[in-house]
Amino acid sequence: MGKRGGKKFNRGGRGGGGGRSERSTNWQDISRTNERLQSYYNEPEFIPEEEREQFWAAMQRDLPNSFRFTGSRGHALAVQERLKDFYIPEITSIKYEGELVEPPRPVSWYPDQLAWSMTTPKQVIRRHAPFASFQKFLVAETEVGNISRQEVVSMIPPLLIDIRPGMTVLDMCAAPGSKSAQLMEALHAGEEDALLQVAKQVKEGTAGPEPLGPEGLNDDGRTTGLLIANDSDYKRAHMLIHQMKRLSSPNLIVTNHDATMYPSIKLPPLPTAEGKRPLNRYLKFDRILADVPCSGDGTARKNVGVWKDWSPTNALGLYVTQARILVRALQMLKVGGRVVYSTCSMNPIENEAVIASAIERCGGAANVKILDCSQELPGLKRRPGLKSWKVMDREGRIWSSWKDVTEQREQESGNGLARLAEGMFAPTGETADLPLERCMRVYPHLQDTGGFFITVLEKTSEIKAKPENSANVIPLLPRGSVAALAAELDSRNNENGEPYQKLEALDDLVPADKEAELEAAKNATVAEATHQPPYSVTLDASQPASPVKREGDELEEELPAKRTKLENGSEVLVGDRPVHRPAPSVEVEHADTPTDTTTPSQATPAPLAQGFKKKVVQEEPYKYLDPNHEELQPIYNFFELSERFPRDRWMVRNAEGNPTRTVYYTSALARDILTQNERSGIKFVHCGVKMFVKQDAQREHVCRWRIQTDGLKIIEPWLGDIRTVTLTQRETLRRLLIEMFPKVNDDGWKQLDEIGERVKDIPMGCSILRIEPSGKDDGLTERMVLPLWRSLHSINLMLPKEERRAMLLRIFNDSTPVINVTQKSQKSQQTQAEPLVEPTVAVEDAALKKENLALGQDEQEQMDTRETYFKAGDEEDQFNTTV
Repeated sequence: MGKRGGKKFNRGGRGGGGGRSERSTNWQDISRTNERLQSYYNEPEFIPEEEREQFWAAMQRDLPNSFRFTGSRGHALAVQERLKDFYIPEITSIKYEGELVEPPRPVSWYPDQLAWSMTTPKQVIRRHAPFASFQKFLVAETEVGNISRQEVVSMIPPLLIDIRPGMTVLDMCAAPGSKSAQLMEALHAGEEDALLQVAKQVKEGTAGPEPLGPEGLNDDGRTTGLLIANDSDYKRAHMLIHQMKRLSSPNLIVTNHDATMYPSIKLPPLPTAEGKRPLNRYLKFDRILADVPCSGDGTARKNVGVWKDWSPTNALGLYVTQARILVRALQMLKVGGRVVYSTCSMNPIENEAVIASAIERCGGAANVKILDCSQELPGLKRRPGLKSWKVMDREGRIWSSWKDVTEQREQESGNGLARLAEGMFAPTGETADLPLERCMRVYPHLQDTGGFFITVLEKTSEIKAKPENSANVIPLLPRGSVAALAAELDSRNNENGEPYQKLEALDDLVPADKEAELEAAKNATVAEATHQPPYSVTLDASQPASPVKREGDELEEELPAKRTKLENGSEVLVGDRPVHRPAPSVEVEHADTPTDTTTPSQATPAPLAQGFKKKVVQEEPYKYLDPNHEELQPIYNFFELSERFPRDRWMVRNAEGNPTRTVYYTSALARDILTQNERSGIKFVHCGVKMFVKQDAQREHVCRWRIQTDGLKIIEPWLGDIRTVTLTQRETLRRLLIEMFPKVNDDGWKQLDEIGERVKDIPMGCSILRIEPSGKDDGLTERMVLPLWRSLHSINLMLPKEERRAMLLRIFNDSTPVINVTQKSQKSQQTQAEPLVEPTVAVEDAALKKENLALGQDEQEQMDTRETYFKAGDEEDQFNTTV
């Protein structure tokens, strides 16, 4: 990014200088003007003249805050109801300057009002108490994954991709994960109801031996689909995991690969006739999202640095990478499948030009069709894609055609026209009739959003991609070459105003290696449509009004960027990470035959920039357990697990393949992919939902495996009633949330109302708390399932504290601190009676503390992950750490 906020880009860190207030001032003082940016988008192809003033006024205003309710539809609607019934009425009663404050409003075109936007002025937020209560709600629900901070326009692509539960889906550039979460929710649509229906049939004895459920959910109500979410940067892939783990899906795999060379994924071979060799099969996708790295000028309302750093070079350097990603997506797609291509840029070089180039390389409109989505998402205001446009070169000159560029090239030397390519201009010849107007442009002034571009493509027949035509690209002259030096000197004067005559004068210029570094950094300006100020900043008067009012070098560290591959082969990351210069991309044809053997593991390793060492991250292997493993059989018996629940999908993460502390559960397709591609070079970094976690117990012959909250909803319909406790009363639930380890020995169970008698007699170990709606005015309204642990003298909800707080706030509007009743005074422990046979209360307390510590370790793992996530700079999740 060159320079930001008055400080030079520094690979090694932030650089020096300035406290927070100074950094805020520097950032705030960045002018929201850029001569080249404004001159380019004032060209008549973009915005009608009568709308131009509105367009620039919107671009220069701050972006409204927006968020989305996440998870299963039923649960998302329950959280949404709390917002509508409690917080909105409080906010709408506030007046500012004699007028009622505009409350948060649902986004008109988003289904079920699950996306909301708000434009409340900061002065109002800071002065009125109801917003403090509203902020607590947002922070608490976001911490546990019920609300996702996401810009409105970035919600569009997953809605247009048309996912159904049984599909295989790939998100090629997925981090930080907001769109991936939407894709996953669509894969699981209807699953909760289908699971309960099938489980009921099984218990009633009306189910046949074959798997039941509607199409796509015919794995006894479970979705048969799969989402593979990929990101080329390892750190960002783990940000993605953190975001996605909240959805607790066994139908997710996270990979870490360059999207331009995404490897083919092998599937188990189909049965063949005896004596015949089975043919290799490779996974083809029903749906692919290519939300590619881009220059991000559509995010100028929230990323103020765009105004300072925008350059035509940004788009020129990204065009080839974007086209390669889209071509690779089309190769991996099934015939009849759908690719959604999107950017948060308004530049046609990154948008319509990429679409036209990719279609041309894939054989034209006969093989790839641009779908008309103008009637989808009613209420969304948009503009059609461009049929003609101009291209700005590195020096800010605007060109109408490739012919004009080639004529000019004969008259000048140097890098002024470098990286311009014929494919960047509006298509001619066979592709001139492409219906590019079916592409979708979203401009900021239409509905007070950011800028965005979306195109939906359908693959109509198999393709074999043509190689790239490097002849129609003007190369960037290598640094240090005679031609480059001569051109450099021709364009500069010495201190006397006279042209340099000797090449030695280059010593007075910027050093070539440093200039190359700055150039590469500028070309990698990447901005994603999910980076927004956190709630803790926008709604908390104690925090600065805007998180972007910081020193530019600090922002370089905190704003993650997608890895971007430039036309000259360089690959860069924005921030304090090194600049890599790998070998040129290798085209990988996705085949259905054994000839498809090229994978990134076979490519030449990328040499690292001087001064940096390659950090090799070794992932733990994925090992599946024998369904009859000796550790599993006691679990089946203890929980009365139905024979109908699949037992061949248990997985552990250690080389020995032993269930030592955690057992994961995955879908059948995820299992097949992990086992079939073991040691193939594919970088799998996440799969599986925690199902069973080992827990200390105070007596022998007690099952020490408890069901983890993440996997409880998956397995709960298939558990017997022996370990089940049913609750319907609000006050009982409130006590269990506030009080950790309430006693049930002696008369303690009487304090637990309706469940007291049941928990008094239930055997030690993990149980299931089923919370059922009572239908009464003062009853509970949402069905929930939570894990419960019965100790020798007490019970405990196995929930992290942040989940307890969120539920207390949402259900009871209660912010009472959580109490741990096992924390007694030393004097009380010493005076307690000590029976000879039964463990003493003091011993139990120690055991309970170990239990609490085990739960706390899970909680701490989550906190550590969030801390890493925050430090890495994903603004979407910053408010998750401010409670």
